[in-house]
Amino acid sequence: MADLSQSISELFANADSVRPGDHEAERLVLEAIDLLDRGVERVAYVDEVTDEVVVNQWLKEAILLLFRLRTIETIEMGPFEFADKLPLKRGYASAGVRVVPGASARWGSYLAPGSVLMPSYVNIGARVGERSMVDTWATVGSCAQIGADVHLAGGVGIGGVLEPPNAKPVIIEDEAFIGSRCMVVEGARVGRGAVLGAGTILNPSIPVIDAETGEELSRGHVPPWTVAVGASRRREMPGGEFFLPCVLVLKHLTEGERHDKAELNAVLRDHGIAT
Repeated sequence: MADLSQSISELFANADSVRPGDHEAERLVLEAIDLLDRGVERVAYVDEVTDEVVVNQWLKEAILLLFRLRTIETIEMGPFEFADKLPLKRGYASAGVRVVPGASARWGSYLAPGSVLMPSYVNIGARVGERSMVDTWATVGSCAQIGADVHLAGGVGIGGVLEPPNAKPVIIEDEAFIGSRCMVVEGARVGRGAVLGAGTILNPSIPVIDAETGEELSRGHVPPWTVAVGASRRREMPGGEFFLPCVLVLKHLTEGERHDKAELNAVLRDHGIAT
């Protein structure tokens, strides 16, 4: 694997010279993308010791090289026609994945056994963990990492982060619940077991604030086992008084305890929010 990663990085360092028809470059790149597609490798993960996100930059480089090596082709599927550089994933049944008509995932993404795709979209480099659901009209952008037992509710937008290759992608950790129409983008992170109320917007510049203490806990990172919602805070500026977005942590949950949906809905309803 070290030899492959080194070869990909060397190719990427000379990306301007990589063109369609370069069979040796294509062989190496396809080998790397196949590892992503089968879940053998992943673009990023959370280090259990440091709790930091680690990016496998060479795999992002492989994806970018793939687009240089491929040309647009017409793809026909039943009555539908597409024009793209990449094929869609196949073999869902043998992989133990449920994919409802209207859903699609690009080759080079990984869907773990037990995952479910309602009519939705998963882009290349993304990973969806065991028993996770990507609900109707939700999107999982390139290289986003979705953990196990996660629910991305209807219309959720998980942003893609492909460039630059060293940039951290969006991370949604195990057992998180992302409410309808939430937008989590630009390398933001949602901790294990956390709940985002409907319509919450999270990116690395948005402060995450504890509602009880007023303390800013982080920027763009919702802590594990919390219930958080989109909010705003007043700011005085030369042009007047404005309200800037923030994310408010309303409740700290018991670590490891499965979500009681009725209780969570009650917490959110108390603040005029629903999932």
